[in-house]
Amino acid sequence: MSPDVNPEWWKELFDEVYLATDARSVCDDEVTRREIDLILELIPLSPEQEILDLCGGHGRHSMELFSRGFKKCTVFDYSQFLLDRGRAEAERQEKKIAFLQGDARNTGLPPGRFDRVLVLGNSLGYHSSPEGDRDILAEAMRLLRSGGRLLLDTVNGETLRSRFHPVAWHEIGDDLVVCRNRKLDGDVVFTREMVVSKKSGLVKDSRYSLRLYEPDSMRDLLSGVGFSGIDVTRDFSPFREKGDLGFMNFRMIVTAAKP
Repeated sequence: MSPDVNPEWWKELFDEVYLATDARSVCDDEVTRREIDLILELIPLSPEQEILDLCGGHGRHSMELFSRGFKKCTVFDYSQFLLDRGRAEAERQEKKIAFLQGDARNTGLPPGRFDRVLVLGNSLGYHSSPEGDRDILAEAMRLLRSGGRLLLDTVNGETLRSRFHPVAWHEIGDDLVVCRNRKLDGDVVFTREMVVSKKSGLVKDSRYSLRLYEPDSMRDLLSGVGFSGIDVTRDFSPFREKGDLGFMNFRMIVTAAKP
């Protein structure tokens, strides 16, 4: 781990500034609909099934699933800000979705409760060692019923390496500018992100990291915690616009089953 990156950065990053800097990915209803379209193609769902949206943030995927008739959704995330935001929006839309706070490595939820566990939007690879990711996937295995299915959406490290750009920036509206400076070190990308207001100066200066997985290493990780029937869809992108979207461009969608 780079000395400049707090190994628990993920406990603090996901706030109102994150929703602004990543709005193109996480606040666009059309992007969410395209992501759900693919999920429904890859794993069958039925209205009576219990779905866990693990590391689900403000619950955008669960709210779209609810709109399509899948009403037994639970959102679990560490960020109280995102959960509060999602809960308020679900109440406004009269959608009965549970929002729970905690660590995805040890949720405290009863075993075998869910038919489907979804880990979406690049929510893996945040920990300082692969063991943290293994713990999340082992917890997903524990929470699934026998025959249940996992769907994991993460960056495809194989593609990212071939198209890696160390510097990226984009503007948000007329005021904010987001600048990202990245370093690729082995299987980890270290990023410094500065959000600047043209009117008032620096808004936020953050450092974070993302561990990369390629299809084979992801298969090994999943099979190591007991998953079977592992299948990988490479290089999915729900975006129509071009540009650097913070690694959300190069996604692999992985499905697996609990025996």
